[in-house]
Amino acid sequence: MSLIEVKNLTHIYGEGTVFEKKALDSVNLTVNERDLIGLIGHTGSGKSTLIQHLNGLIKPTSGEIVVAGKTITDKVPLVDIRQKVGLVFQYPEYQLFEETVERDIAFGPQNLGLNAEEVKIRVKESMELVGLNYDTFKEKSPFELSGGQKRRVAIAGVIAMKPDVLILDEPTAGLDPRGRDEIFGEIKNLYKNGNITIIIVSHSMEDMASIANRIVVMSDGKIVMDDKAREIFKREDELVKIGLGVPQITSFLIELKKRGADINTNCITVEEAKEEVEKYLRGRENA
Repeated sequence: MSLIEVKNLTHIYGEGTVFEKKALDSVNLTVNERDLIGLIGHTGSGKSTLIQHLNGLIKPTSGEIVVAGKTITDKVPLVDIRQKVGLVFQYPEYQLFEETVERDIAFGPQNLGLNAEEVKIRVKESMELVGLNYDTFKEKSPFELSGGQKRRVAIAGVIAMKPDVLILDEPTAGLDPRGRDEIFGEIKNLYKNGNITIIIVSHSMEDMASIANRIVVMSDGKIVMDDKAREIFKREDELVKIGLGVPQITSFLIELKKRGADINTNCITVEEAKEEVEKYLRGRENA
């Protein structure tokens, strides 16, 4: 079942001026229920412009976006769209403003006009989904938390709105390795337990190989690839041409293959590559 349909979407910044730039060029995309999409591309490829269209933050120059069967137009209240599609920007912790974690996460549901009991239920559920124990963190100031914990509070604030689709723009930007691993661990947990569709904007092939079940590649305002992660990473030469690449572990196996190793290069995670290398070494020992 499709949740979002993007049809011939074009967006031009500064149209009719000397600063005119076509950021999106006839983009077509279907986001299906339970997708976990990695949206990747180099800087300026159109990723951020595309996701801002998906919940009505900016309007298309031409084309249309259909969310839950409704075309985003001036006649559709944007609050309805944003309840369906939640967007978490880069460095969302800079948007935290309340005195406690609970009050910050409750801000969105309260603005939906929900009663206090329902707000509390949503706050507690969203905190647990991102790995923050309600009793431990509810009274803490968000500004006293670690970078990764702040990021999770910000994500919980969007989850509390109960969107069908959650979009995360570079969710690990600026975090140390531990914080990065925590965030991706919680995203995996959210996808598994939250009955939600997720789109992650990133430029990291390694991260997307470990988490996404579908990869959408953008370049120069167009979608140039859209397939399962494993199929995308087979196209190393094409990815390199547009300024990207494949996970380092995949490149390592490809190089081994070029040097004569009888090894499967269709591995995209460290765990898969470890098993393949061990299998190859056992084969050599028994030869």
